[in-house]
Amino acid sequence: MTVIEAHGLRKTFGATIALDGVDLRVEEGRIVGLIGLNGAGKSTALNAILGLTPYQGELKVLGRDPWSERDQLMRDVSFIADVAVLPRWLRVSQALDYVAGVHPRFDRAKAESFLAKTAIGRASKVGELSKGMVVQLHLALVMAIDAKLLVLDEPTLGLDILYRKQFYDSLLNDYYDSSRTIVVTTHQVEELQHILTDLMFIHRGRIIFGCSMEEFEARYLEVMVHPERIAAARALKPIHERQVLGRSILLFDHADRRQLAALGDVRTPGIADLFLAVIGNEAGETQGVAR
Repeated sequence: MTVIEAHGLRKTFGATIALDGVDLRVEEGRIVGLIGLNGAGKSTALNAILGLTPYQGELKVLGRDPWSERDQLMRDVSFIADVAVLPRWLRVSQALDYVAGVHPRFDRAKAESFLAKTAIGRASKVGELSKGMVVQLHLALVMAIDAKLLVLDEPTLGLDILYRKQFYDSLLNDYYDSSRTIVVTTHQVEELQHILTDLMFIHRGRIIFGCSMEEFEARYLEVMVHPERIAAARALKPIHERQVLGRSILLFDHADRRQLAALGDVRTPGIADLFLAVIGNEAGETQGVAR
């Protein structure tokens, strides 16, 4: 089943083009990372998917037009934004009461079970909770909704590394299954690399790269080249080169691992390394990265 499908998706704010003819397709049961710089169009794309902004072009989410059929769509979609949206005066128990009263697919017992794993008291006010606890509360409320699509916009922004790890562990172990689809944007790309099934890069309002994580791991290799082998490494046409502590690190697409091993230390690159290579290619700084 196709969960999200867009063709020629476009959104402008005055003279600013936020989305510039975006084409994308997300299948059921996938965990998709949408990666881009600030202002690249990530949040605008998510707002269009959630029916929060009008747009030009074609967009279907779970078979519905999110702008004209938002009421029906949101029965099957959950969302965690990059900022806390719960009122500071609201008590945890009241948040549970509210969601139970407005969402027909909310399982209060399940939310209570998630909260039991935290230090969050039911009588506590949102304003008394740490930022990490607020995110845990959001996650407990959302994971207790039987939604088909979960959209996360920078969900761990500002959290320390412990809370970030707990967030993604809970997401993967307590929420995700093959019938649910997750779309997430984040700047901490390396921390979610292990949970993604698919990767998309957005730049200046366009999707410039997309692949599955299986393809990513099979296709790209990074080599920290021995200084005396740098000329031989460059002759193999890397798609990107950077310097770290005086050593050259070259990124290759569809290269032979055994051939690269003779040049230096070989490893699978991080998502951030590939992102920099693709962005560089867009700027005309590198060649050979397929879109």
